[in-house]
Amino acid sequence: MSELTPLTGEALSALRDEFDADGTSRLAMNAVTAAGIEKVARNYDRARLLQRRFSTVVDNGEATHQDRSGRCWLFSSLNVARFIAKKNMNLKEFEFSQNYAMYYDKLERVNYFLKDMAALVAAGEPSDSRLVQHLLADVMGDGGQWTMAMNVYKKYGAVPKDLFPETESSKNTREMNVQLRALLHTAVAHMYAAAGDQAAIDQIVADTTAAGHRILTIHLGEPPVSFDWEWTDKDGEFHRDGEITPVEFWKKYVGPAGLEDYVCLVDDPRAEHAKGKKIGIEHLGNVAGGDATEYLNVPNQFMKDCVKQILVEQGIPVWFGADCHPFMDRENGAWATDLFEYGKVYDVDFDLDKEARVRFGDSAMNHAMAFAGVDVADDGSTRRWRVENSWGSKIADKGYFTMSDDWFTEYVYEVAVPKTMLPAEYQKALEEPATMLPAWDPMGALA
Repeated sequence: MSELTPLTGEALSALRDEFDADGTSRLAMNAVTAAGIEKVARNYDRARLLQRRFSTVVDNGEATHQDRSGRCWLFSSLNVARFIAKKNMNLKEFEFSQNYAMYYDKLERVNYFLKDMAALVAAGEPSDSRLVQHLLADVMGDGGQWTMAMNVYKKYGAVPKDLFPETESSKNTREMNVQLRALLHTAVAHMYAAAGDQAAIDQIVADTTAAGHRILTIHLGEPPVSFDWEWTDKDGEFHRDGEITPVEFWKKYVGPAGLEDYVCLVDDPRAEHAKGKKIGIEHLGNVAGGDATEYLNVPNQFMKDCVKQILVEQGIPVWFGADCHPFMDRENGAWATDLFEYGKVYDVDFDLDKEARVRFGDSAMNHAMAFAGVDVADDGSTRRWRVENSWGSKIADKGYFTMSDDWFTEYVYEVAVPKTMLPAEYQKALEEPATMLPAWDPMGALA
């Protein structure tokens, strides 16, 4: 490797002189140091002209709040499910227990990770390989995917929130995750020390799974195996189901909507990944034996068309994953590609397109939400989107955000839609094996 050239004192002096001579840069410095970049770069005209009205609105009630956790994918999938459950039970307000879903997701991930690592150890994968180091660094985060959420609900069902409420650790997962991560790192170290002794490795897996269950139950509580369910609907009529299991509850009040049969569409903008083909991510999952985390790569416009059709014709929310950070006005609840003019403040041309942003690590899916409305122009094109977020009701429009259509194009990566919506060629593509991408591929980023 060639020797790196240092930044010299002369070069630094020249940079200082250039900055001091530039009145615009100095003015920008005065403004940003006093008010912050978000206020200075905010495009006033775009912000005031971004309408918050929609031709189709799906009302899902009060916005939920994931607090200091990364459970957006569970919140958003359960927000879709609660809309269906509310309709089936004739309820105005209802919320599923996100704590219950996280409990079983993390317990299953403990098992998935341990079995995956045991197989890698048995196969002779070096402990310092890129794969092992990636899996160790990424283990026991809160993020996930639609398919992973469905794996949990199919196996464990769901319960009303008041029957398994939030705890300090579900609302702020950091310390619990630190302990779980340390537990799993320790187990992997012991596996490598016992390499070649399968009985010893199996015992490590069993003991660590038991310890993971114990840690989760201490932090999150012991989830119900069954419960008595009764409610009064919005018309004042009382109902009683009697004792019911979480799986029975899910099947009865959400199951008919067929969410478990949805497919995930992604917009992978990289030229080497053909549209109309399946892709998957190696070593990405939560429930061993559950559905694999795979996507059908399609044009962004097809994703928009599917979401619009579901909102307008079926009237139910649509789960999606996006890179939520660029050009976001969190307080007012807005996304638009020209909502902030950072380049004009810095005199820098941020010219990467979607493909380049993915390829060079500038963008990836990091947040999941639900579409809850759309504004359709007279010519049938989509103008803007209403988004149900999970950051509480004190921001945006009582927790609901507005997304410009161009922002959807640039920063939405994934949507979950019914398989039956797909044309014949896409249906056929789902039957073909997926092109598997490495564990660290950006399409494996979790919401």
